[in-house]
Order: sequence, then structure tokens, then C-alpha cells
Amino acid sequence: MKKIILGLLGILLVGVLAGYGIGWFLQQPQQDVENVRIAIQKEIPMRGVQLYFTASEGTFLLPETRDIPICDDDSRCIRNLLNGLIEGSQLGSVAILPKETKILGIDIENDLVRVNFSRQLIDFHPGGSLSELLTVYGLINTLNENFPYIRQLQILVDGEIRQTLKGHVRIDQPVYADYSFNQPPLNIVSTTDSAEDGLSIEKILEDASSTEDN
Repeated sequence: MKKIILGLLGILLVGVLAGYGIGWFLQQPQQDVENVRIAIQKEIPMRGVQLYFTASEGTFLLPETRDIPICDDDSRCIRNLLNGLIEGSQLGSVAILPKETKILGIDIENDLVRVNFSRQLIDFHPGGSLSELLTVYGLINTLNENFPYIRQLQILVDGEIRQTLKGHVRIDQPVYADYSFNQPPLNIVSTTDSAEDGLSIEKILEDASSTEDN
């Protein structure tokens, strides 16, 4: 009988000690080791560029400053410039390229850059003499402003050379930068008005053609 009692007392003592041990362990501060992964974002250096959009009056080109990533390849930087023109103005100016336009290819040869646009450039362009002029010269002026060695632009559509952009402005030959289209305003008047009152559409086209021929 004594052995049984002693055995029970021993079991009870062990249980009490085990309970104290577990309680003491649970009261100790638990140190959770967490693997904290810190995402290190590499800061991409940027450069300021000038993009040309159409002023809200619709009669001249207006520069707008934008930041683009610095590139180790001019073709990639030119694509960034053109994509900025497609995205449109951040200051309320009018886009010179339809937002549906895609850049299919870029080729640089000395001072000439050939840009192959998707057909959306034609399909979604509003047309009209002045609108087409501002698209063409907004493109080449943007390129020349940011890459001064680029003096000529050949516009391709779906890999082909077209005679005109949309029936008015010839693009079958490379065009040169012309910053006269950046001067506000290009006064658009009837051809019956006197030359002193402003420039007619016909006069603008004639001057643009003369510049290209030269």
C-alpha cells in the first residue's frame, strides 16, 4: 500500500514540476526569427526631353518637358520619345499622333531616322492640311530637339512609303526639322485675305514644300 501511495505521490510531483516548467517556458519572450526580404529598387536615371504637341488653338506646336529613362541605345530613347507623343500631353495640349498608333520599327542611318508606324497613324488621324503639317513637323522637331544630329525623318506606314500622310502633306521624301511651326500663332485665314493679315493654308503648304525641296 505504501508503494502505491509513494508511486502516486511521485507521479503527482512529476506533474507539478512539469506544469511549472511549461508555465515558465511560456512566460519567456519568444524570439521569432523572420527572414525579412528588403526589396531594393534600383533608381533609373532620367533625362529631361522636349516633346512637341499642338497648342489648344490648333495652329502651332508647343513644347512640353517630360522625363524619360536614360538609354544606352538611341533607338530605344527615340521609341520612348515617340511613345510619349502617343500618350499625349500632360498639360492639355493636343496630341499630334493618334493614341492607337504603334511603333513597328526604328532605323537610324547617319542623320536620318526611319520610323515605321502602324496603320493606325493613318486610320485615326483627323486629317486636314494644318493638322497633318503639325504631325509631321511635331515628329521631326521632337527628334531633332533631343538628338541634334538627327536632321531628317522618313515616315513609313506598315513598312511602306506613302505619298501623303492623309491626302495633303507629302511624306514620300524625308522631312527636315522646321521650327517655324513652333511660333505662335500660325494665323489661318481665307485665301481672299491680304498677305499682311496672316498666312493661308496654301501659303504654309507652299513654304513647307519649298523647304523640303531645298
